[in-house]
Amino acid sequence: MPQCVVIADDLTGGNATGVLLKKMNYQAYTVMNTESMDLQALEDCDCVIYPTDSRGVAPEVAYERVYNICSLLKDDAVKVYSNRIDSTLRGNLGSETDAMLDCLGEDYIAIVAPCFPASGRIVVGGYMLVNGLPLHKTDIAIDPKTPVKVSEPAVLFQEQSKYKTASILMKDLMHGKHYLADMMKAHVAEGCRILVVDCVTQEDLDLIADATITSKLKIVAVDPGVFTATLSRKLITPTQKKEKNRILAVVGSVNPNTKAQMEELWLSQLIHNVFVKTRELLESKEQRSAEIQRVIHEILEVSHLNTVSTVTGDGIYPENRIDFQPYMEKYHCSMDDVTDKINSAFAEIAYGIFQAQPEYKGLYTSGGDVTVAVCKRFQTAGLSLSDEVLPLAAYGQFLTGPFAGIHIITKGGSQGERDAINRCITYLKEKLYI
Repeated sequence: MPQCVVIADDLTGGNATGVLLKKMNYQAYTVMNTESMDLQALEDCDCVIYPTDSRGVAPEVAYERVYNICSLLKDDAVKVYSNRIDSTLRGNLGSETDAMLDCLGEDYIAIVAPCFPASGRIVVGGYMLVNGLPLHKTDIAIDPKTPVKVSEPAVLFQEQSKYKTASILMKDLMHGKHYLADMMKAHVAEGCRILVVDCVTQEDLDLIADATITSKLKIVAVDPGVFTATLSRKLITPTQKKEKNRILAVVGSVNPNTKAQMEELWLSQLIHNVFVKTRELLESKEQRSAEIQRVIHEILEVSHLNTVSTVTGDGIYPENRIDFQPYMEKYHCSMDDVTDKINSAFAEIAYGIFQAQPEYKGLYTSGGDVTVAVCKRFQTAGLSLSDEVLPLAAYGQFLTGPFAGIHIITKGGSQGERDAINRCITYLKEKLYI
């Protein structure tokens, strides 16, 4: 039987959640007709999605549809139950959540994490924002079928559900998973069965999932799909057993846009960063070698604690920028030769890390010259390109050489919005099932 059951209020939303799960190597099936559904056919899948087409119907009809399908699909083997709701809070949020809670039993509660960071849907201070605007100021407020005129998810659930609702705000998330787990249990002890949690980034969703697991509460995930995928990643082993994988980002670009993107990444995810003292790479062979080994050592020393590590040139800060002219005169070479020394050093750092720690399976490189140097050092003939992560950011794998198959995303240093590198790293996580 599946270990994840997703009951969605519409087909497209259910399929979108299924795609998120598929990206993490889960076998996900969408079932649209219970009468012709053979439960034995679901035995080889990890996740089953059932759309109830209940977004625009009367609340009592939505309740009945969700309750009936939940009764059919519930099983002791299920580790994640999910009520997939609209990303803009349209529909019968309360009655559908009530139906799942009633079906599963009084020891279950609902954790509502209704953000979808990649689509600009976030919840902060108890308010949903869509691309920076409060929900009630968007076109959703005038939706002809299911308008939403309230921007506070907790208010919507309290209005639509028969169960007591509580909010957990961003300030509460700042104290970590154990504090958050204790807060969840305290709300449950006060009689709350629906907890609506602020969430802005994927890192927030990871924290909420970790807190939920720590609390040992039995829950229904209520969200537009990303929280369900996050919780599944932490609780369910795919049919194809996953390996422990890690990601390294190598960033040598000094473009101001790169600085903004790296700072956004460091704020959004748990990252271990080591700055490369770029000037040391040019002073002498001894200093260059020492700096390369220092960075490799600092990454590897704590790599077991970090899924993602970043190696960043200190030149992203203007005060560390190098005047290449003295080095051109010192070594009697061109500017290209000087920058090649820097790029090849970054490549040597990446190679040293991957060689020493086989768990590194994902690589992000910023800047064309750094990418060329990395490919050369890793002895690959080229890249097997598979996808466009975002404009001018390509995903693929090394074709040949001792590191064939390594997943890599390349992007120009000046390209993309502030969240571009964060999105690239998140994409790699999905591909590596992290």
